[in-house]
Parts: sequence; structure tokens; C-alpha cells
Amino acid sequence: MTLPLFDPPPVFDRAALADRLRALAVENIWIGTSSWKYQGWLDQIYTRERYLSRGKPSKKRFEAECLAAYAETFPVVCGDFSFYQFPSPEYWHKLFASAPAGLRFALKAPEEVTAEVFPKHLRYGPRAGMRNESFLNAEALDALFLEPLAPYRDRIITLIFEFGARGTALRDFLRQLAPFLDALPPSYRYAVEVRNPPYLNARYFECLREHNIAHVLNAWTRMPTLGEQIAIPDAFTADFTVVRALLRESRTYERAVEQFSPYDKVQDENPEGREALRALIRRMREERRAAMIFVNNRFEGNAPTTIHAITE
Repeated sequence: MTLPLFDPPPVFDRAALADRLRALAVENIWIGTSSWKYQGWLDQIYTRERYLSRGKPSKKRFEAECLAAYAETFPVVCGDFSFYQFPSPEYWHKLFASAPAGLRFALKAPEEVTAEVFPKHLRYGPRAGMRNESFLNAEALDALFLEPLAPYRDRIITLIFEFGARGTALRDFLRQLAPFLDALPPSYRYAVEVRNPPYLNARYFECLREHNIAHVLNAWTRMPTLGEQIAIPDAFTADFTVVRALLRESRTYERAVEQFSPYDKVQDENPEGREALRALIRRMREERRAAMIFVNNRFEGNAPTTIHAITE
């Protein structure tokens, strides 16, 4: 008997995953991924033959059409792209037209209103290292981000304000944040993500609770683990919860990209992180609280497999 040199790749049961995620969404537990244009998900979420052009794989066709296929499995997606720009009305029209109406979107608000100082990075050009005059400018957010999104409001499940690690004391941050939150229109559900562990105290949580804004439970390099954040009694500040499983504690984004690309398989299973997500799902179902849970490829190496595991 001749044995194969390599074992076949494990079968990814996309249909079973889609059924589980749809059933959870009925209970208001929405689970999806951070972004969607990953060719490493071919043979899992995406079928190769679907993206052939003249018999050859087409990256252009894949990127233009894969969101519709994504929605066949997942009920929700987190759009990180909007962090880097104010998308035009034409962009929003093209995006929402490319996916079925049932797919829900969580979107990150542009860093044009969440970065107090622009990072010292080449992509910021002459603004690198400079203070941002539009920091927490609610009028700019409304005119340049929320108004163009208005036609698609029903398809947006939450908007996320991400604040990177900062040198600002919490009292000074809250002094700026509170009036910004006061000025937000009530048309959307909002969530705040911080990456300063000392911020996770009663004053921060109370500020969010006063506005019914969720604290984003986030797994990040220097943040407490998801399990540790979930255990904070004050961490649930709204009638809904947002979770972003991004990185294992102490691993940098750059290291995860280098280690895990092209994101076609789990490479570093995180049992504690998985169990924290399972426990959260159980709790949200028991409390009948809406939850939006997003898993990033850089959490373990392949987001669909992580989600498959936590929902089995």
C-alpha cells in the first residue's frame, strides 16, 4: 500500500459554522472577523473557483467579490479600513452594494478624530508626531463620517472609537472624552477601545456607563487578557458588549504579521483566550445582552478556525 507523503488538510465545515453563527445572531450574539480580504481563507470561507478569470486566479476579482461570500458564513464584520480615512459617499455605496443587506458592519471611526498626536510613521508624512487639531471633534465626525453613512444606518451594528496607548493621564483624557460623547447623535451604538491598562478603573467605566457606550474588551499586546477584563465588575458599561480578540498578550502586531501570514491556519492556539470567549458567549446569552465579538487573524493565525472552535 502506498501512503501519501502528506496528510490532507483538515476539512473546514463552513456550513456547520454558518448554521451556528446564524443561531447565535438570533439570540443577538453576533460573531465575525476583523476585515475579510484574506486569500489564506480560500478552501475555508472562500471557494477558489469562484475567483477565476479566464481560468486563472484573479486577485482583483477576489477583493471585489469576496464580501458577498463572507456573508454566506458570517452575519457581521468589523471594518478596520475606516480607521485610516474618511471614506467617500461613493466608497460607502460600492461597499454596501457588494454585500447582502443582512450583513451587519461594525466600523472603526477614523483616527482623524481619535488620534491626539499622529504617530511617527512614514504614512503620516509631515503630520507625523504633530498634534491633531481634529482630535475629538464631534462636528468633523458628524459631517465627514456619520452623514455619509446615514443611508446605511440600519446595517451598522456599532461604531468603535479606538484610542491607542497614550501618555495622557486618565483625568485629562476623560475631561476631553466626556463632552465628545455628549455631542454624539443617538442614531448609532458606540463603543470605546483604550489600550492603557491604568485607564480600566471606575472613573473610566462610569463615564461610558453614563452615555450607554460599551467598553471594548480587547486582547492587545499590553492590555490585560480578555479573561481578566471580563472579570472586572464595572467593565460592562452598556446594554450591549463589544469584544475584539486581536493579539496574544505581549505579542506585537508586527511580530504577529510576520509569524502568521498568510493566515491560512492556526499557528499558536490560545486556550485561555478561547475559553474567555466561550464564557462570555454563555454569559451574554444568560443575561440576554447583545454582544458583538470580532476575532482577528493575528489572535491565533486564522480567525475562521478560532471562531469555529469557540462556537462548537
